[in-house]
Amino acid sequence: MKTITKKARHLGLAASAGLALSFAAGSAQASDCGEISITEMDWGSAIIVTQVAKFLLEQGYGCTVQIVPSASTPALASVSETGEPDIITEVWTNSAPAYIPLKEDGKIKELTEVLSDGGVEGLFIPEYLAEAHPELTTIAGVLANPDLVGNRMHNCPVGWTCQVVGSQMAVAGGFEAAGIEDFVHGSGETLAASIGSAYSSKEPWFGYYWSPSTVLGKFPMVQVDLGPHDPSVHSCNADKECPNPTLQSWPSSVVTTVVTDTFEASHPAETELMRNLSFSNKMMNGLLGWQDANQATGEEAAVYFLTTQSDVWGTWINDVARENLAALLQ
Repeated sequence: MKTITKKARHLGLAASAGLALSFAAGSAQASDCGEISITEMDWGSAIIVTQVAKFLLEQGYGCTVQIVPSASTPALASVSETGEPDIITEVWTNSAPAYIPLKEDGKIKELTEVLSDGGVEGLFIPEYLAEAHPELTTIAGVLANPDLVGNRMHNCPVGWTCQVVGSQMAVAGGFEAAGIEDFVHGSGETLAASIGSAYSSKEPWFGYYWSPSTVLGKFPMVQVDLGPHDPSVHSCNADKECPNPTLQSWPSSVVTTVVTDTFEASHPAETELMRNLSFSNKMMNGLLGWQDANQATGEEAAVYFLTTQSDVWGTWINDVARENLAALLQ
């Protein structure tokens, strides 16, 4: 950790002072970029995405980047009302009702699925449990062997939509009759802590979580196959009064990067960078796990990525930016 932290600190200070890299002299692209605004949401993956994008835009493309703290709904509302910010780095589209209308109206341009696997929700077991008992990787196997998962489904706290969905699925699947308790946690912290506790002594664990997340970055988990997702009836599971709940997989949330229509027209090179910028869940979970293990900030996790995975981000940038960032690509 000490070596990486020193690299991160050195690179961060040098970049902020404008000394990290020398830009291609007279590059029209660099001089034309100007000031652009980019969101930074308040969750782990979004912070890393924004900080990586900020560095590449500033050091590779010569932009002056203004960070706008936000969340999906207010960011989209701002675009609708003011045309800013220019870039929204991470939109979980299934929780942003304004997304489709803005896209259909042409006010935002969808560039890429910034989390290439989408946002994943589901029921999981620890990797060590899946290796010892591969039959537990299907819900039929779990229900047939409740003792192997500790006779419990760890569910989300009350007030979270996933708690209602989990409880409805438990009803649909006959969990109680099979000997599996629907255990509703008191907080997100205790849900996460239960996974860490199970891992520390290699105990059974079965329950809800999502990816990418710091927890799954630290503790490898295997998703239990709940069967195919049927959107025509899945929405009923989110209703406490659903008369006919169903046992099925959660939908994968499409997670995108978007820019305004005016930004796309005025900044084609920078738009192309953001179109290329994408992380797999495995990659993002690894970065979040590193951040937690090293008690690092999101900015430090971004610098860790930039200093150790140039083979990945080196494919995102154009030739001018590649020349400007040559020192990191060696």
